[in-house]
Amino acid sequence: MRPPIWHPPIEPAPEEETVMRLIKRAKLFLFLREHRHEIFDEAFQEELSEIYRESKLGRPPVPPARLALATILQAYSGVSDDEAMEAMVMDRRWQLVLDCMGANEPPFSKYTLVNFRKALIEHDLDRRLVERTVAVARRRRGFSSRRLRGALDSSPLWGAGRVEDTYNLLGHALKKALGVIASQQGRGLAEVAEQAGASVVADPRSLKAALDCDWDDAQERAMALGRVLEALDAVEEYLERASGGEAEAQIGIARRVREQDVKETPGEAPELIRGVARERLISVEDPQMRHGRKSKSARFRGYKRHVLRDLDTGLVRAVGLTPANAPEATATEEIARDLAHQEDAVLSELHIDRAYLSSELVRDRPQSMEVYCKAWRVANAGRYPKTAFALDWERGLLRCPAGVSMPFEVGGVVRFPKKVCAACPLRARCTKSKNGGRSVSIHPDERLLEELRERQQTPEGREKLRERVGVEHSLAHIGRWQGHRSRYRGVRKNLFDLRRSAVVHNLHVMARMPDAREGDVAA
Repeated sequence: MRPPIWHPPIEPAPEEETVMRLIKRAKLFLFLREHRHEIFDEAFQEELSEIYRESKLGRPPVPPARLALATILQAYSGVSDDEAMEAMVMDRRWQLVLDCMGANEPPFSKYTLVNFRKALIEHDLDRRLVERTVAVARRRRGFSSRRLRGALDSSPLWGAGRVEDTYNLLGHALKKALGVIASQQGRGLAEVAEQAGASVVADPRSLKAALDCDWDDAQERAMALGRVLEALDAVEEYLERASGGEAEAQIGIARRVREQDVKETPGEAPELIRGVARERLISVEDPQMRHGRKSKSARFRGYKRHVLRDLDTGLVRAVGLTPANAPEATATEEIARDLAHQEDAVLSELHIDRAYLSSELVRDRPQSMEVYCKAWRVANAGRYPKTAFALDWERGLLRCPAGVSMPFEVGGVVRFPKKVCAACPLRARCTKSKNGGRSVSIHPDERLLEELRERQQTPEGREKLRERVGVEHSLAHIGRWQGHRSRYRGVRKNLFDLRRSAVVHNLHVMARMPDAREGDVAA
């Protein structure tokens, strides 16, 4: 059964006016009360209702606009589902927005809110919430999106899953697998673990307490690791006789940890591998979390959130989320896809840091788009740097400081002849190679890098680079609503949380915008 269209009153009732006069801070409640009918118009409500199946059975579903408003208020207030249920009864500001003043019970259940959130994610309609704020802002302000000047940046988001070492990762995964079997069979965990021959992982204290070894002794550590691996083998054999299902998924996690962290040589004790695997799993509760670096010395565990800000309006136009170890450039494919859904969202300028230079947005940019970024520093330990070599793009020649020219190809390496460099009076200042000549690499996007270097040599160019600071402010604002530790586990759910936090940011920007003057036309 499709939900009815929600038609909340536009003019406030006397009781609502009293509440509205009392709100001195948290004025987003006021803005949502005054403009909820504009944000969630009939067309958008019809679109949201597509998540419901046609059925003649049961009661009519709760209008999705009401649930979407509650989802936005959750992000704004930073509350859980249970706290949201309480706020709908105890906080008159929530009642003001959700049109349930004086209610003694919530207008819908926690179960309904959770299911709506799942449906939003499944149908990718959380993206539409961001797009809707942009569309309403365009209509209110009267600005055009045909010339979008975007700035892109990222910040760390710590994961919600518990990070563990190899021993505990293996034990945790085995314990969860046995827990699934115990639940299916209606038996205790300790009983199932003992029957499977893996009682060491079911100790009520902890795995390491059950192993009870001297962790400073390498030989005892190896023996403890061997016991855990024996338990893994025993559980795998046990699952062949028992029902698999979710338990198999947990065993799969344990196998992956074994492959990435443990070196096993026939006839020798197992040992931990030195170094870190490329996609090393660090949490059983959230297998998508990864180790990442904010800088050479600052590490974090979890995800990176990416934000594209419109430098002219301050609105966030698109966001992305990647595991912490993913290069920044990998997020732009998702951001470009989201921009493609927005009417007339064509980037004319892209302001980025160097981590995004290899991204799809830069690599496949149209000729009309300008890229603003600090170029990579070029140095050569006191010798002639790459910038001392002149590129003749029309003739396809690279000229060295001594005036010798060689043909070049974009993405290739130019190697000057050994004999020419050996006789050159500038050799000592150019190369330290004893057996060859100077070589110069030509980047696949060398023309752009050359342009960036030239631009940042001028005061106007450096002033232009400073415009990117705006996206750092947007990241800080979104971080305030979303927090610095993720609320959910997994990339997709945390992307949902990032998107609704971007909605809160955009609503604040909209609240500060003047209404479009009469005669202004939104393109």
